[in-house]
Amino acid sequence: MNLSLVAAALVMPVGGVIVLALARQRYVVVTVAGASMLPTLAAGDRVLVRRSALARVRTDDLVVSRPPAGGRWDAMTLPTWLIKRAVAVPGDPVPVQVVPAVPDGTGARVPPGRVVLLGDNPGESLDSRFCGYFRESQIVGVVVRRLATAD
Repeated sequence: MNLSLVAAALVMPVGGVIVLALARQRYVVVTVAGASMLPTLAAGDRVLVRRSALARVRTDDLVVSRPPAGGRWDAMTLPTWLIKRAVAVPGDPVPVQVVPAVPDGTGARVPPGRVVLLGDNPGESLDSRFCGYFRESQIVGVVVRRLATAD
């Protein structure tokens, strides 16, 4: 029996598992819940998210984050992750619609380690207008592609 063929047959599946494990560390598939991102994303849409740090988030990116926690937020039933649009990253001016929710107010700039996230459908969105800045530790990643629509 040719041992090189047996070795190749064993390495191929193991190699595929390694590639899959590395892909799962870097990417995650998220199903959209709720109407906060209409018309861009609808409930049931599935998106591919590249796990990334705040430094890789750019204005207008769709970002997946962990919801706010502590205080009044602990009394609410919140999804595991939120999908919102980044409207201001560190160094950008604080958008006027967010001013009441952030401690530094009018004319301020988004501080390091923070980002302003808003839903595309403001009437249905829990976002920076209510909870202020999202911290770097809350960022899961950036949406890179819509995989499937709810339709």
